[in-house]
Amino acid sequence: MKVAVIGAGVSGLSIARMLNDANHETVVFEREGKPGGLVKCQKVNNCLFHQTGGHVFNTKYQAASDWFWSLFDKETEFIKAVRNSAVILNGMNIPYPIENYIYMLDADLQKQIIRELLEINRNRDLGSNNFEEFLYKHFGTTLYEIYFKPYNSKIWGRDLKTVPMDWLEGKLPMPNVEEIFYNNFNHVKEQSFVHSSFYYPLRNGSQFIVDRLSEGLDIRLSTGIERIGKHDSYWEINNERFDSVVFCGNIKQLPDILPQNVLNEQIKERIRNLEAHGTTTVFCEIDKNDFSWLYLPDRNHKAHRIICTGNFSPNNNNGNMTATVEFTDSISHEEILENLEKIPYSPKYLAHHYEEYTYPIQDASTRLMIGDIKEMLVKDKFYLLGRFAEWEYYNMDVAINAALKLRDCFYI
Repeated sequence: MKVAVIGAGVSGLSIARMLNDANHETVVFEREGKPGGLVKCQKVNNCLFHQTGGHVFNTKYQAASDWFWSLFDKETEFIKAVRNSAVILNGMNIPYPIENYIYMLDADLQKQIIRELLEINRNRDLGSNNFEEFLYKHFGTTLYEIYFKPYNSKIWGRDLKTVPMDWLEGKLPMPNVEEIFYNNFNHVKEQSFVHSSFYYPLRNGSQFIVDRLSEGLDIRLSTGIERIGKHDSYWEINNERFDSVVFCGNIKQLPDILPQNVLNEQIKERIRNLEAHGTTTVFCEIDKNDFSWLYLPDRNHKAHRIICTGNFSPNNNNGNMTATVEFTDSISHEEILENLEKIPYSPKYLAHHYEEYTYPIQDASTRLMIGDIKEMLVKDKFYLLGRFAEWEYYNMDVAINAALKLRDCFYI
C-alpha cells in the first residue's frame, strides 16, 4: 500500500518506519521545518535545550523495547541513568514519591498523616470517580493539601474533580496503606519502582532519536495539509494518491481538512470543544545538583517542575548545569523572569519555548467519542495515531507501542 503519514513526531516517524519495513510505501508530511514534534531539541549557547519536556526512554512494553533497541546501540549510543527526583516542600528536598518519606516531615504532620492513613485502612473504600477523590482516598487530607492538590492544580489548571480516573490509570502510583508504611519503615527509595531508571542518548538528547527514526524516510518538511480529498478507493493529498492515511497530527484539525461528508456537524463540534493545556518551557543555567526531576507545589510561583536535563548526559551542556523550568500554558517573558527569582537552585534564563498543545484533557466521554471516530474512519483506511490524534497522554514508549499495534492492522 501507499500510505500518507501526517505528522513527523515520534508516532508518525515510528509508524512510517514500521510500514516501510513491511514493504509499504510511506510519505510523511510535516508542517514544521524540522521533524520531532514534542521531542525536538535545539542548541542554545552550545547547550542542549529540550523545547518541551525532557524526553527519555524506558518502558514496560516488551514489544516497544525490542523494536526501539533494534534501531539503536544501547551500549555505545545511550547512557543509563537512575532517576533521582524530589519534591521541594517548605525549603526541604523530600525524595519522590513523597508518601514514602513521611518520616522526613514535621512531627505534627507525620502524626496527622498516620492518623489519616489508619482511617483509610479501616474504611478500605478506595473506589474513585475522579482524580481528587482518588488522591483523598489513597493519601489522606494532609498529603493532599500540602502536595497533591497544589502541584496537580498547577499542571491541570482546573478543579481536580473534573479529571476522570480512567484517563490517569497506569500513570499514577497506587500504593495501599500497608505499602506506604512498609516503604517508610524500610526507607524504600524511588529506584525500587517501575521507570526508576531510564536510557538517554549520549549526544543530542531526544533529537538524536528523532534523527535516527527519520533516516531513509520520505519526509516532506514545511508541508502543511490544508485539505484531504476522499475518493471511492483512495485518498488524495497535495495531488498525490494514497491507499491509506495515518493521521498523527492534532485531531482538532480534522473538521477543517477532511471532506464535509466524512464527519457530521455534531462530531465536528465535539472535536472543536476538546480541551488541552500548553507548556512554556524555560531553558536555564541552574545551580549544580544531583537531581533529574524536581516537583514544585509552592503556590508562590507558577512553575510546577524543574527537569535537570544537564544531568542526563555529560554532553548536554558546555561545562554548565542546565535545566528546563515548566509553566502550564503561555507566560510572558517578564513573568518568566519574575517567577525564576522565586524558584530554588537559582535558575538563570537562557531561552524559552511555548507549545500550545502538550497535555490533552479528557472528560468522562472523551475516550468513547474518539473510539467512535476511529471506528468510523478505519472503514475508509484512515487511522488516528498519537497523543493529540487519539487525545491520550502518551509518553514516547506508549506512542511506539500504539504504532506497533496499528502496524499489525496492515497485515490483516
